[in-house]
Amino acid sequence: MKERAADVADASERAVLRAIAVMRERMGEQLTIDDLARAAMFSKFHFTRVFQRVTGISPGRFLSALRLQRAKLLLVSTAMSVADISTHVGYNSVGTFSSRFSRSVGMSPTTYRRRAGFAPAMPIDAATHRGRAGEATLSCRVRLAEPHDNAVVFLGIFPDRIPEGRPVRCAVLGDREQVRFDSIPAGTWFLLAQSAMADERTPPGEPDSVDRPVAVATYGPLHVHPGWSGSLDLLLRPSRLLDPPVLLALLDARRYARTELARMRLTQGALLDTVA
Repeated sequence: MKERAADVADASERAVLRAIAVMRERMGEQLTIDDLARAAMFSKFHFTRVFQRVTGISPGRFLSALRLQRAKLLLVSTAMSVADISTHVGYNSVGTFSSRFSRSVGMSPTTYRRRAGFAPAMPIDAATHRGRAGEATLSCRVRLAEPHDNAVVFLGIFPDRIPEGRPVRCAVLGDREQVRFDSIPAGTWFLLAQSAMADERTPPGEPDSVDRPVAVATYGPLHVHPGWSGSLDLLLRPSRLLDPPVLLALLDARRYARTELARMRLTQGALLDTVA
Protein backbone atom coordinates (compact mmCIF):
# COMPACT_ATOMS: atom_id res chain seq x y z
CA MET A 1 0.00 0.00 0.00
CA LYS A 2 2.82 2.41 0.90
CA GLU A 3 4.66 1.60 -2.32
CA ARG A 4 1.49 2.29 -4.32
CA ALA A 5 1.02 5.66 -2.59
CA ALA A 6 4.65 6.56 -3.32
CA ASP A 7 4.20 5.61 -6.98
CA VAL A 8 1.11 7.83 -7.23
CA ALA A 9 2.97 10.72 -5.60
CA ASP A 10 5.92 10.29 -7.98
CA ALA A 11 3.59 10.21 -10.99
CA SER A 12 1.83 13.35 -9.78
CA GLU A 13 5.13 15.20 -9.30
CA ARG A 14 6.33 14.18 -12.76
CA ALA A 15 3.09 15.45 -14.28
CA VAL A 16 3.39 18.78 -12.44
CA LEU A 17 7.03 19.11 -13.51
CA ARG A 18 5.96 18.68 -17.15
CA ALA A 19 3.49 21.53 -16.71
CA ILE A 20 6.11 23.74 -15.02
CA ALA A 21 8.53 23.05 -17.88
CA VAL A 22 5.92 24.35 -20.31
CA MET A 23 5.41 27.44 -18.14
CA ARG A 24 9.14 28.19 -18.31
CA GLU A 25 9.52 27.43 -22.02
CA ARG A 26 6.42 29.35 -23.17
CA MET A 27 6.32 32.11 -20.58
CA GLY A 28 5.70 34.84 -23.15
CA GLU A 29 2.55 33.12 -24.43
CA GLN A 30 -0.98 33.38 -23.04
CA LEU A 31 -1.04 29.88 -21.56
CA THR A 32 -4.33 28.36 -20.47
CA ILE A 33 -5.17 25.64 -17.97
CA ASP A 34 -5.97 23.42 -20.96
CA ASP A 35 -2.42 23.90 -22.29
CA LEU A 36 -0.87 23.00 -18.94
CA ALA A 37 -3.21 20.06 -18.32
CA ARG A 38 -2.35 18.72 -21.76
CA ALA A 39 1.36 18.85 -20.88
CA ALA A 40 0.65 17.03 -17.62
CA MET A 41 -1.57 14.54 -19.49
CA PHE A 42 -4.48 15.07 -17.09
CA SER A 43 -7.96 16.47 -17.45
CA LYS A 44 -7.92 20.15 -16.52
CA PHE A 45 -10.03 19.58 -13.41
CA HIS A 46 -7.85 16.75 -12.12
CA PHE A 47 -4.72 18.70 -13.10
CA THR A 48 -5.69 21.74 -11.03
CA ARG A 49 -6.31 19.61 -7.94
CA VAL A 50 -3.03 17.68 -8.35
CA PHE A 51 -1.00 20.84 -9.00
CA GLN A 52 -2.42 22.51 -5.89
CA ARG A 53 -1.67 19.43 -3.77
CA VAL A 54 1.92 19.07 -5.03
CA THR A 55 3.00 22.74 -4.96
CA GLY A 56 0.61 24.26 -2.42
CA ILE A 57 -0.68 26.91 -4.86
CA SER A 58 -2.76 27.01 -8.04
CA PRO A 59 -1.24 26.73 -11.53
CA GLY A 60 -2.18 30.32 -12.29
CA ARG A 61 -0.43 31.69 -9.22
CA PHE A 62 2.63 29.56 -9.89
CA LEU A 63 2.85 30.87 -13.46
CA SER A 64 2.40 34.47 -12.30
CA ALA A 65 5.20 34.05 -9.75
CA LEU A 66 7.46 32.46 -12.38
CA ARG A 67 6.89 35.46 -14.65
CA LEU A 68 7.83 37.94 -11.95
CA GLN A 69 10.85 35.85 -10.97
CA ARG A 70 12.07 35.89 -14.59
CA ALA A 71 11.43 39.63 -14.77
CA LYS A 72 13.61 40.21 -11.70
CA LEU A 73 16.43 38.27 -13.32
CA LEU A 74 16.14 40.22 -16.59
CA LEU A 75 16.08 43.56 -14.77
CA VAL A 76 19.46 42.96 -13.12
CA SER A 77 21.18 40.99 -15.89
CA THR A 78 20.12 42.72 -19.13
CA ALA A 79 19.59 46.20 -20.57
CA MET A 80 16.08 45.36 -21.79
CA SER A 81 13.48 48.05 -21.20
CA VAL A 82 10.74 47.47 -18.63
CA ALA A 83 8.19 47.40 -21.46
CA ASP A 84 10.16 44.73 -23.36
CA ILE A 85 10.59 42.66 -20.20
CA SER A 86 6.87 42.81 -19.44
CA THR A 87 6.10 41.48 -22.94
CA HIS A 88 8.86 38.86 -22.71
CA VAL A 89 7.35 37.36 -19.54
CA GLY A 90 3.79 37.33 -20.86
CA TYR A 91 2.13 40.63 -19.90
CA ASN A 92 0.07 42.56 -22.45
CA SER A 93 0.13 45.73 -20.37
CA VAL A 94 3.29 47.28 -18.89
CA GLY A 95 1.07 49.06 -16.36
CA THR A 96 -0.37 45.77 -15.08
CA PHE A 97 3.12 44.26 -14.98
CA SER A 98 4.57 47.20 -13.03
CA SER A 99 1.68 47.17 -10.56
CA ARG A 100 1.98 43.43 -9.86
CA PHE A 101 5.75 43.60 -9.66
CA SER A 102 5.63 46.48 -7.16
CA ARG A 103 3.04 44.72 -5.00
CA SER A 104 4.93 41.43 -4.92
CA VAL A 105 8.55 42.58 -4.74
CA GLY A 106 8.06 45.75 -2.70
CA MET A 107 9.42 48.24 -5.24
CA SER A 108 8.84 49.19 -8.87
CA PRO A 109 10.76 47.47 -11.67
CA THR A 110 12.76 50.66 -12.30
CA THR A 111 13.70 50.98 -8.63
CA TYR A 112 14.57 47.29 -8.42
CA ARG A 113 16.95 47.70 -11.36
CA ARG A 114 18.50 50.87 -9.95
CA ARG A 115 19.15 49.16 -6.61
CA ALA A 116 20.49 46.02 -8.33
CA GLY A 117 17.96 43.85 -6.54
CA PHE A 118 18.53 45.29 -3.07
CA ALA A 119 15.92 46.81 -0.78
CA PRO A 120 17.11 49.56 1.58
CA ALA A 121 15.69 47.67 4.56
CA MET A 122 13.79 44.50 5.36
CA PRO A 123 10.16 45.70 5.04
CA ILE A 124 7.48 45.01 7.63
CA ASP A 125 3.81 45.54 6.91
CA ALA A 126 3.10 48.53 9.17
CA ALA A 127 -0.65 48.12 8.78
CA THR A 128 -0.51 44.78 10.65
CA HIS A 129 2.30 45.66 13.05
CA ARG A 130 0.08 47.07 15.76
CA GLY A 131 -0.77 45.12 18.88
CA ARG A 132 0.22 44.64 22.49
CA ALA A 133 3.24 42.48 23.24
CA GLY A 134 2.23 38.98 24.28
CA GLU A 135 -1.11 38.90 22.44
CA ALA A 136 0.11 36.10 20.18
CA THR A 137 3.59 34.61 20.04
CA LEU A 138 5.50 32.08 17.98
CA SER A 139 8.87 30.58 18.85
CA CYS A 140 10.74 28.95 16.00
CA ARG A 141 14.08 27.19 15.69
CA VAL A 142 15.52 26.78 12.20
CA ARG A 143 17.73 23.98 11.01
CA LEU A 144 19.30 23.29 7.61
CA ALA A 145 19.13 19.74 6.28
CA GLU A 146 22.52 20.46 4.69
CA PRO A 147 24.37 22.77 7.15
CA HIS A 148 26.69 25.45 5.81
CA ASP A 149 28.88 27.82 7.83
CA ASN A 150 28.03 30.86 5.67
CA ALA A 151 24.30 30.24 5.41
CA VAL A 152 21.80 32.75 6.75
CA VAL A 153 18.08 32.05 6.99
CA PHE A 154 15.37 34.61 6.29
CA LEU A 155 12.22 33.77 8.25
CA GLY A 156 8.99 35.63 7.61
CA ILE A 157 5.28 35.42 8.40
CA PHE A 158 3.20 35.98 5.26
CA PRO A 159 -0.50 35.83 4.36
CA ASP A 160 0.13 33.27 1.61
CA ARG A 161 2.41 30.39 0.64
CA ILE A 162 4.50 32.57 -1.68
CA PRO A 163 7.02 34.85 0.05
CA GLU A 164 6.05 38.10 -1.65
CA GLY A 165 5.28 41.62 -0.54
CA ARG A 166 5.76 42.63 3.08
CA PRO A 167 5.84 40.05 5.90
CA VAL A 168 4.05 40.93 9.14
CA ARG A 169 7.07 39.70 11.09
CA CYS A 170 10.54 38.64 9.96
CA ALA A 171 14.02 37.81 11.20
CA VAL A 172 17.38 36.69 9.88
CA LEU A 173 19.03 33.80 11.71
CA GLY A 174 21.97 31.45 11.48
CA ASP A 175 21.62 27.67 11.27
CA ARG A 176 20.17 26.15 14.46
CA GLU A 177 19.25 29.55 15.90
CA GLN A 178 15.90 30.40 17.46
CA VAL A 179 13.64 33.45 17.35
CA ARG A 180 10.43 34.47 19.09
CA PHE A 181 7.87 36.60 17.24
CA ASP A 182 5.68 38.67 19.55
CA SER A 183 2.36 40.43 18.98
CA ILE A 184 1.46 38.54 15.81
CA PRO A 185 -1.77 39.97 14.35
CA ALA A 186 -4.87 37.80 14.37
CA GLY A 187 -5.47 36.02 11.08
CA THR A 188 -4.32 33.11 8.96
CA TRP A 189 -0.61 33.12 8.19
CA PHE A 190 2.18 31.02 6.71
CA LEU A 191 5.70 30.80 8.11
CA LEU A 192 8.14 30.82 5.19
CA ALA A 193 11.91 30.39 5.35
CA GLN A 194 14.65 30.56 2.76
CA SER A 195 18.40 30.44 3.11
CA ALA A 196 21.11 32.34 1.27
CA MET A 197 24.87 32.53 1.52
CA ALA A 198 26.21 35.54 3.44
CA ASP A 199 29.25 35.69 1.19
CA GLU A 200 30.52 39.24 0.74
CA ARG A 201 32.34 38.19 -2.42
CA THR A 202 29.03 37.54 -4.22
CA PRO A 203 28.59 40.45 -6.65
CA PRO A 204 25.24 42.28 -6.64
CA GLY A 205 23.00 41.23 -9.51
CA GLU A 206 24.71 37.88 -10.06
CA PRO A 207 22.22 36.37 -12.56
CA ASP A 208 22.33 32.80 -11.24
CA SER A 209 21.98 33.78 -7.59
CA VAL A 210 19.52 36.64 -7.57
CA ASP A 211 16.46 34.44 -7.07
CA ARG A 212 17.70 30.99 -6.18
CA PRO A 213 17.36 30.07 -2.53
CA VAL A 214 19.69 27.40 -1.22
CA ALA A 215 17.02 25.81 0.97
CA VAL A 216 13.37 26.50 1.76
CA ALA A 217 10.64 25.54 4.21
CA THR A 218 6.95 26.34 4.66
CA TYR A 219 4.71 25.83 7.67
CA GLY A 220 1.05 26.63 7.87
CA PRO A 221 -1.59 27.71 7.82
CA LEU A 222 -1.29 29.21 11.30
CA HIS A 223 -4.67 30.30 12.62
CA VAL A 224 -3.68 33.08 15.01
CA HIS A 225 -6.05 34.64 17.55
CA PRO A 226 -5.47 36.81 20.66
CA GLY A 227 -3.66 34.75 23.29
CA TRP A 228 -2.46 32.20 20.73
CA SER A 229 1.06 30.81 21.10
CA GLY A 230 3.08 28.26 19.20
CA SER A 231 6.49 26.64 19.08
CA LEU A 232 8.05 24.65 16.27
CA ASP A 233 11.26 23.41 14.67
CA LEU A 234 11.57 24.25 10.99
CA LEU A 235 13.76 22.08 8.75
CA LEU A 236 14.95 23.71 5.53
CA ARG A 237 15.59 21.33 2.65
CA PRO A 238 17.25 22.06 -0.71
CA SER A 239 14.88 23.94 -3.00
CA ARG A 240 13.23 22.07 -5.88
CA LEU A 241 11.56 23.06 -9.13
CA LEU A 242 8.24 22.16 -7.46
CA ASP A 243 8.66 24.89 -4.83
CA PRO A 244 6.77 28.12 -5.52
CA PRO A 245 9.10 30.83 -6.84
CA VAL A 246 10.54 33.24 -4.28
CA LEU A 247 9.48 36.81 -5.05
CA LEU A 248 11.09 38.43 -2.03
CA ALA A 249 14.61 39.24 -3.21
CA LEU A 250 17.22 36.99 -1.62
CA LEU A 251 19.73 39.79 -1.92
CA ASP A 252 17.59 41.68 0.57
CA ALA A 253 18.10 38.90 3.09
CA ARG A 254 21.81 38.68 2.30
CA ARG A 255 22.42 42.42 2.79
CA TYR A 256 20.23 42.50 5.91
CA ALA A 257 22.16 39.54 7.33
CA ARG A 258 25.50 41.24 6.72
CA THR A 259 24.27 44.37 8.49
CA GLU A 260 22.98 42.37 11.44
CA LEU A 261 26.16 40.32 11.70
CA ALA A 262 28.28 43.49 11.66
CA ARG A 263 26.07 45.04 14.33
CA MET A 264 26.34 41.93 16.52
CA ARG A 265 30.14 41.91 16.18
CA LEU A 266 30.30 45.57 17.17
CA THR A 267 28.05 44.92 20.16
CA GLN A 268 30.12 41.93 21.26
CA GLY A 269 33.31 43.95 20.85
CA ALA A 270 31.90 46.79 22.98
CA LEU A 271 30.93 44.31 25.69
CA LEU A 272 34.42 42.82 25.70
CA ASP A 273 35.95 46.31 25.98
CA THR A 274 33.65 47.04 28.92
CA VAL A 275 34.63 43.83 30.68
CA ALA A 276 38.34 44.47 30.05
